[in-house]
Amino acid sequence: MTHTFTHLVTHVIFATKDRAPLINPDMKADLYAYMGGIVRERGGKAIHINGMPDHVHLLIYLPPTVAMAEAMQVLKANSSRWVHERWRDNRLFGWQRGYGAFSVSRTAIPDVERYIASQEEHHRKVTFEQEFLVLLKLHEIEYDERYLWQ
Repeated sequence: MTHTFTHLVTHVIFATKDRAPLINPDMKADLYAYMGGIVRERGGKAIHINGMPDHVHLLIYLPPTVAMAEAMQVLKANSSRWVHERWRDNRLFGWQRGYGAFSVSRTAIPDVERYIASQEEHHRKVTFEQEFLVLLKLHEIEYDERYLWQ
Protein backbone atom coordinates (compact mmCIF):
# COMPACT_ATOMS: atom_id res chain seq x y z
CA MET A 1 0.00 0.00 0.00
CA THR A 2 1.57 3.29 -1.05
CA HIS A 3 -0.54 5.65 1.09
CA THR A 4 -1.33 5.96 4.78
CA PHE A 5 -5.00 5.91 5.78
CA THR A 6 -6.00 6.69 9.36
CA HIS A 7 -8.93 7.61 11.52
CA LEU A 8 -7.29 8.75 14.75
CA VAL A 9 -10.02 10.34 16.87
CA THR A 10 -9.34 10.60 20.58
CA HIS A 11 -11.31 11.71 23.63
CA VAL A 12 -8.77 13.54 25.80
CA ILE A 13 -9.30 14.64 29.39
CA PHE A 14 -7.01 16.61 31.65
CA ALA A 15 -7.41 18.64 34.79
CA THR A 16 -6.22 21.93 36.11
CA LYS A 17 -3.34 21.84 38.58
CA ASP A 18 -4.56 20.26 41.83
CA ARG A 19 -7.99 20.14 40.13
CA ALA A 20 -8.60 23.71 41.31
CA PRO A 21 -11.62 25.47 39.72
CA LEU A 22 -9.50 27.82 37.58
CA ILE A 23 -11.49 27.83 34.32
CA ASN A 24 -13.98 30.61 34.99
CA PRO A 25 -17.00 31.41 32.81
CA ASP A 26 -15.39 34.59 31.45
CA MET A 27 -12.47 32.70 29.93
CA LYS A 28 -14.06 29.37 29.04
CA ALA A 29 -15.17 30.04 25.43
CA ASP A 30 -11.97 31.88 24.52
CA LEU A 31 -9.77 29.20 26.10
CA TYR A 32 -11.54 26.39 24.25
CA ALA A 33 -11.33 28.28 20.95
CA TYR A 34 -7.61 28.87 21.53
CA MET A 35 -7.09 25.19 22.30
CA GLY A 36 -8.91 24.29 19.07
CA GLY A 37 -6.51 26.57 17.22
CA ILE A 38 -3.53 24.77 18.71
CA VAL A 39 -4.94 21.43 17.53
CA ARG A 40 -5.42 22.88 14.02
CA GLU A 41 -1.82 24.16 14.00
CA ARG A 42 -0.69 20.56 14.59
CA GLY A 43 -2.68 19.49 11.51
CA GLY A 44 -5.61 18.15 13.49
CA LYS A 45 -9.22 19.05 14.08
CA ALA A 46 -10.98 19.83 17.35
CA ILE A 47 -14.36 18.16 16.95
CA HIS A 48 -15.68 19.27 20.35
CA ILE A 49 -14.21 20.91 23.46
CA ASN A 50 -16.01 21.50 26.76
CA GLY A 51 -15.41 21.02 30.42
CA MET A 52 -15.84 22.22 33.94
CA PRO A 53 -13.94 24.72 36.09
CA ASP A 54 -11.42 22.01 37.05
CA HIS A 55 -11.00 19.94 33.87
CA VAL A 56 -11.47 19.86 30.12
CA HIS A 57 -12.64 17.28 27.57
CA LEU A 58 -11.52 17.38 23.95
CA LEU A 59 -12.65 15.20 21.08
CA ILE A 60 -9.90 15.60 18.53
CA TYR A 61 -8.56 14.17 15.31
CA LEU A 62 -4.78 14.13 14.95
CA PRO A 63 -2.84 13.14 11.84
CA PRO A 64 -0.60 10.06 12.11
CA THR A 65 2.52 12.26 12.06
CA VAL A 66 1.64 13.81 15.44
CA ALA A 67 2.20 11.78 18.61
CA MET A 68 -0.41 12.22 21.31
CA ALA A 69 2.23 12.96 23.96
CA GLU A 70 3.75 15.72 21.84
CA ALA A 71 0.32 17.18 21.02
CA MET A 72 -0.66 17.26 24.70
CA GLN A 73 2.63 18.87 25.72
CA VAL A 74 2.20 21.62 23.13
CA LEU A 75 -1.51 22.08 23.86
CA LYS A 76 -1.12 22.33 27.62
CA ALA A 77 2.02 24.50 27.62
CA ASN A 78 0.75 26.97 25.03
CA SER A 79 -2.77 27.27 26.46
CA SER A 80 -1.40 27.77 29.97
CA ARG A 81 0.99 30.46 28.78
CA TRP A 82 -1.85 32.14 26.86
CA VAL A 83 -4.09 32.19 29.96
CA HIS A 84 -1.29 33.85 31.96
CA GLU A 85 -0.82 36.49 29.27
CA ARG A 86 -4.53 37.17 28.78
CA TRP A 87 -5.78 36.92 32.38
CA ARG A 88 -2.84 38.18 34.41
CA ASP A 89 -4.80 37.92 37.66
CA ASN A 90 -5.16 34.15 37.15
CA ARG A 91 -1.57 33.45 38.26
CA LEU A 92 -2.42 30.05 39.74
CA PHE A 93 -3.67 28.67 36.42
CA GLY A 94 -1.93 25.58 35.14
CA TRP A 95 -2.64 22.06 33.99
CA GLN A 96 -1.98 18.87 35.90
CA ARG A 97 0.90 16.84 34.41
CA GLY A 98 -0.95 13.85 33.01
CA TYR A 99 -3.97 13.24 30.84
CA GLY A 100 -6.33 10.51 29.72
CA ALA A 101 -6.60 9.70 26.02
CA PHE A 102 -9.21 7.24 24.78
CA SER A 103 -9.62 6.17 21.15
CA VAL A 104 -13.06 6.73 19.64
CA SER A 105 -14.53 4.72 16.77
CA ARG A 106 -16.29 6.51 13.92
CA THR A 107 -19.69 5.24 15.06
CA ALA A 108 -19.15 6.44 18.65
CA ILE A 109 -18.27 10.05 17.76
CA PRO A 110 -21.85 11.39 18.12
CA ASP A 111 -22.21 9.79 21.57
CA VAL A 112 -18.89 11.19 22.77
CA GLU A 113 -19.81 14.63 21.40
CA ARG A 114 -23.09 14.56 23.37
CA TYR A 115 -21.23 13.41 26.47
CA ILE A 116 -18.73 16.27 26.20
CA ALA A 117 -21.46 18.81 25.46
CA SER A 118 -23.43 17.77 28.57
CA GLN A 119 -20.60 18.12 31.09
CA GLU A 120 -22.45 20.60 33.33
CA GLU A 121 -25.44 18.26 33.63
CA HIS A 122 -23.23 15.18 34.01
CA HIS A 123 -21.23 16.67 36.88
CA ARG A 124 -24.30 17.44 38.94
CA LYS A 125 -24.30 13.69 39.66
CA VAL A 126 -20.70 12.54 39.20
CA THR A 127 -17.37 13.96 40.35
CA PHE A 128 -14.37 14.31 38.04
CA GLU A 129 -12.63 11.50 39.94
CA GLN A 130 -15.61 9.15 39.55
CA GLU A 131 -15.91 10.03 35.86
CA PHE A 132 -12.23 9.41 35.16
CA LEU A 133 -12.21 6.07 37.00
CA VAL A 134 -15.21 4.89 34.96
CA LEU A 135 -13.40 5.76 31.73
CA LEU A 136 -10.23 3.96 32.81
CA LYS A 137 -12.23 0.85 33.68
CA LEU A 138 -14.35 1.05 30.51
CA HIS A 139 -11.18 1.12 28.39
CA GLU A 140 -9.51 -1.55 30.57
CA ILE A 141 -6.58 0.67 31.45
CA GLU A 142 -4.57 -0.49 34.45
CA TYR A 143 -3.64 2.13 37.04
CA ASP A 144 -2.29 2.50 40.54
CA GLU A 145 -4.64 4.76 42.48
CA ARG A 146 -1.76 5.91 44.71
CA TYR A 147 -0.39 7.89 41.75
CA LEU A 148 -3.61 8.66 39.88
CA TRP A 149 -4.38 12.08 41.35
CA GLN A 150 -0.89 13.57 41.66
